[in-house]
Amino acid sequence: MLLLLLWRHRRGDFIFISIVYSLINIVQNPSHSSEGFCVFNSLIMRNVNVDFGKLPSKHKANDFAGQVFEYLFPSVTDVPLEHFRDSQKRIIEANLLQLLRPVESKLPALVEDIAAKFFVELENVFDRLVADARFFVESDPAADCIEEVIVAYPGFYAISVFRVAHILYDLKVPILPRLLTEHAHTQTGIDIHPGATIGVPFFIDHGTGIVVGQTTLIGNRVKLYQGVTLGALAVRKEAQGQKRHPTIEDNVIIYAGSCILGGDTTVGNDSVIGGNVWLTESVLPYSIVYTQTDTRIRDKSEMREVIDYVI
Repeated sequence: MLLLLLWRHRRGDFIFISIVYSLINIVQNPSHSSEGFCVFNSLIMRNVNVDFGKLPSKHKANDFAGQVFEYLFPSVTDVPLEHFRDSQKRIIEANLLQLLRPVESKLPALVEDIAAKFFVELENVFDRLVADARFFVESDPAADCIEEVIVAYPGFYAISVFRVAHILYDLKVPILPRLLTEHAHTQTGIDIHPGATIGVPFFIDHGTGIVVGQTTLIGNRVKLYQGVTLGALAVRKEAQGQKRHPTIEDNVIIYAGSCILGGDTTVGNDSVIGGNVWLTESVLPYSIVYTQTDTRIRDKSEMREVIDYVI
């Protein structure tokens, strides 16, 4: 399998033969494995068009997401809140500059200017997130207070990281926005592309399995439940740059397991999409969309067939 993979990605027979020779040498001469792996690694790097060594650090991006969240919503501090925010801002700024340096040549402005604009927008994001958190309390009977939402709700954390990543996405920063939202994806099971446009406030209940695609447009006061997919009808590379994902207008509720697909699909305002709905066409405002199933309830005494079994 490895040889076939290398053959498919070769740059001529010489590279392929050199790679195979290096692998054989490693196997036959374990004492020279370190040197062999260096040769092997060098050959692989030459055969892949990736600028290794000049990528943003995934681990630092994960730390950055947590630092920004702590800056916006501090937990326990031993110093006055104002002093904590000042010191935390300096840490975040230094880490952001480190994360931007590897992609500096691809940025539309100097890294210092990008960082400055980021902090300006971060204040606006804070106001949006407070509105989101209040909407959580308003929407979820199990939420006792806004503090509980901020520190305990995975949906709120996913939205927070998305809104931070979206700032960098709008500033044309490559790679880093996706690293941030994938961190939230790993932590919460909620996959929101940083390019999505999401209004305020926004509510995610439970959240596990939610997918929101890159060109999705979501209005204000929208509620999503676990397992919802806002996706594309088909995955085709030539559709890059086109609107591939649906538009969800204001005050829409989408219940668990529903799948809404296509860039031309619009869910009109104040509509309700029931659970497990498959939707690929637009619906008018104030619609109720549901899947009707034949669920039967019988008395156990009426059932003659054996339904108890042991695995």
